[in-house]
Amino acid sequence: MEAVKILERPQNIDWDYDEDADVLYLSVGIPRKAIGIDIGEGLIIRYDEKNREIVGMTIIGLKEKILKQIK
Repeated sequence: MEAVKILERPQNIDWDYDEDADVLYLSVGIPRKAIGIDIGEGLIIRYDEKNREIVGMTIIGLKEKILKQIK
């Protein structure tokens, strides 16, 4: 099985936060076509099958998770 490339010191991390939905979107560079892989607990990895690399992450319920931990 070939290795998966995981964020080898990316130059640019692009992000967007949807406050209404409480979702944080992270992309390595400009967002690009990828499949979503649900790894549990509101974390979805964005995976580029062609280049076999992780190109982003979606965190669902970020604010809720943070508030739960600091209470």
